[in-house]
Parts: sequence; structure tokens; C-alpha cells
Amino acid sequence: MHQDTIAVHAGHAPDPVTGAVAEGLHLSTTFERAPDGSYPHGYIYSREKAPNRSALEAALAALDGGEDAAAFASGQAAVAAVLQSLAPGDHVICPSAVYYGTKKLLAQVFGPWGLEYSIVDTTDLDAVRAAVRRRTTLVWIETPSNPTLAVTDIAGVAGIARAAGARLVVDNTWATAVGQRALSLGADLVMYSTTKYYGGHSDTLSGALVTARRDEMWSRIRLMQSSIGAVAAPFDCWLVHRGIASLPCRLRQHTESATKVAHFLAGHPAVEATHYPGLPSHPGHHVATRQMSLFGGMVSVQPRGGATEALAVAARLRIFTRATSLGGVESLVEHRKSVEGPESPTPDNLLRLSVGLEDANDLIEDLRQALG
Repeated sequence: MHQDTIAVHAGHAPDPVTGAVAEGLHLSTTFERAPDGSYPHGYIYSREKAPNRSALEAALAALDGGEDAAAFASGQAAVAAVLQSLAPGDHVICPSAVYYGTKKLLAQVFGPWGLEYSIVDTTDLDAVRAAVRRRTTLVWIETPSNPTLAVTDIAGVAGIARAAGARLVVDNTWATAVGQRALSLGADLVMYSTTKYYGGHSDTLSGALVTARRDEMWSRIRLMQSSIGAVAAPFDCWLVHRGIASLPCRLRQHTESATKVAHFLAGHPAVEATHYPGLPSHPGHHVATRQMSLFGGMVSVQPRGGATEALAVAARLRIFTRATSLGGVESLVEHRKSVEGPESPTPDNLLRLSVGLEDANDLIEDLRQALG
């Protein structure tokens, strides 16, 4: 079955009582027992399992072709659940081009707890291979990466991880399952901040993991989800599930517009560098062409003149809103170094663009006037 069909139907069914086609919102935290003490509907307490979360998890797993999925209160909660499933002394390989919050979790939370980790350029397969240790149990990659859109060869890293007896996790937030099927390329788990493209309207906070198989590690992750309780709330699940139905259509439009914006920026004299995997000049373009079906809606640009000029360009934009996050219907611009802090390796003049669903020509004209 094609993804457009899966996106519309997975986890959805008419309500058996009312016949309602639209999914209901179930806010209850507790569920009635049968006279014999059993739970005939399969629900006990919403921290353990809840109707809207079950429906969303079914849709997430189906879209990625995974065996199961788990929905969390945020993308960071999903990342933490993976790391919490490991043991002190285990070793994690983490990319140098990675969302700063992931690196922060490793350095400030799980490093002191006893997890060992190495920061590696995962676009270099030899560097990944050299970083493997006896207790390497997890390889984490993010492709395309936030915010420089570095592209890592998923199948290549999967082979290295498999040879080491480690599991591969892919942060697939920017590509989504529509743009990149990481499980089919050898990943064991995929992670999403479903706050972004899956919700699609900048109005929900949630995250998710999808697994290729229900194995021992997945049992540990499910334990972390229910025991620690960082679960996605019913309304957030409902919003994300509704957003998934239009995800394939939206991502095609995001990609079409982002491609036009990236080509415009790459040819502008006031631009020092443009980062987009759909550009033939991008160093990861050939890998991206092989493993991505859509290049996505994220573009990063470095105007000439350093941080001061980059901030001035952002201030002159009229359609792009200056705000954090991405993947919504509206176009956003953000000076990433201001968010990540002075220790961040992100270039001082980098602006991250989330290209929305506005007309691409209007966005290009906005950028043209802002660049001067």
C-alpha cells in the first residue's frame, strides 16, 4: 500500500458506537473494569496506554514499515528513553552534526550517569568504524542534520553498527518517513520530534520512536515510556494523528518550494553558502539522492558579513517569521547560533529556514529584498 493511503487510513476506523468517521478525543485517565475484574477494552490507566496514543502509534509504525511505535511528550523525551535503555559503561557514537539538544543530553545528563560517548563525523564511514569500541551498543545518526543539513549514509553506518553488534538509531525528523525510509535502509530505530512535520501546524509538542522489531531493547524503551511517564497527551496525539493524514501532500509542497528557494539562494551574490541536499553542489547530494525520495523543506543559508549581517537579513524578512521550530505551514527563519549558544560549532552567520506552504515566488521575493 502506498504511503499516501497509509497516512490517511492507518490507525483510523469509524467509531463502532456512533459511526463517526473523525477520530474521537478520549481524555479519560482511567478505564472501567468488567465485573470479573478484567479490562475488556485493553486500557487500565492512561500513563500505561490510552486510545488516542494507541491510534497514533499504529499510524506511526505503519508509515515507517515498523513493528511498533511509542509516542512521547517531546522529541527529547524520546531521545532520553533510548539512552535510558542502555547501561552505565555502554558506549554511544554520536554525530558532530547533530541537534544540540541531543548532544546536551549526552554531555550533561547521561555522561555523568555513566554512559560513554564519542562525537564523530558520521558522514565519514571510516571515522565511524574507527570510533567503535568493545562496549559500543548504540550508533546515533541524524540525516539531514540540524542545522547544517549534513547527510549520512544510513545503509553504510547500519553495516558498521551491525558488525559491531550495536543498534543504529536515526533521527529522521527533517526527512520524515515520507522523505526517507530509514528502517528499510538498515536502521533499528527511528526517532521523530513529531512537533515538527508530523503535527505540521506548530500547535503540538510530542515525539516518537518507531522500531524495526519488538526486541529486548524495545521492551526496555516501552518500560521507560510507561514507568517514567513522559507520554504524549491525548490531544497532542489527536493533533499529530490528524496531521499525518496530510503529511505526504505537505512534504511534497515543502520540498518543491524549498528546492526553488535553495537554487535562488545558491546563485545570490550576497550569499556565502547554501545548505540543501537537493542542490548538486551539496557534498552529500549523491547519498541523499540514493536514500531520500524527497529532500524536504529545510534550507540553511549563510549571508556574507557574519552574524551581524545574518541577523539584519532575518530582521528585514516580511513573510518569514523569526521563531524557533520548523515543519509548520508557515515559513520560519532562525539565527541558530543565538539559540545554541557561544560554544556551538554552528557558523555565526547561519540562518535556518523552514520553508512553509506559501507561494515559493513570494518567499523568494521576500529573501531578495532582505538580502539587498
